[in-house]
Amino acid sequence: MIQLTGITKRFDNLQVLKGIDLQIENSEIVSIVGPSGAGKTTLLQIMGTLDRPDSGRVIIDDTDVLHLKERTLSAFRNRRIGFVFQFHQLLPEFTALENVMIPAFIAGVSKREADMRARELLDFMGLSDRVTHKPNELSGGEKQRVAVARALVNQPSLILADEPSGSLDSRNKQELHQLFFDLRDKFRQTFIIVTHDEHLARLTDRTIQMVDGRIL
Repeated sequence: MIQLTGITKRFDNLQVLKGIDLQIENSEIVSIVGPSGAGKTTLLQIMGTLDRPDSGRVIIDDTDVLHLKERTLSAFRNRRIGFVFQFHQLLPEFTALENVMIPAFIAGVSKREADMRARELLDFMGLSDRVTHKPNELSGGEKQRVAVARALVNQPSLILADEPSGSLDSRNKQELHQLFFDLRDKFRQTFIIVTHDEHLARLTDRTIQMVDGRIL
């Protein structure tokens, strides 16, 4: 699924990543933990093709993504990778259904197909009665489940989550964490989750600990 080899990254005089080698298998749920400043989010952004390393190789689904031209890379990212952030990043002027459909439209999916996929996902999330609600009419847990549905609408093989439960209360955290495993069992996606939540890290198939830009 993912193979990283010799990944380095520097911002000005700060060496953030110092030679990362990592392999993630299909349908694995992996957590990345470590103190602030360890390089976790930078590593996640490189895996998501949102940033480029200074050196190294990034192979996703047998594709060497660092050799793709920008337009091809954008299309690859849209179709193959879903993102879930700590703060849901929903567009306030659109309904839950419309927010979920947007990545499908970008991918060129028809309105009918996008609507069907979005409704199916929102139903799976237990949100079938909230499809016409805008973000300001949803609870924190509901917003984050809409964000997860949006990440899944193009049926990507890889989901990257950066502190996805960091802004949720205990009950909603537990529901979201269970949702990741339910989704993996149903859709067979690979999940990589950056988290400070020790309970979530213990639940995942594998925990990767980072310190000072290196994997321990």
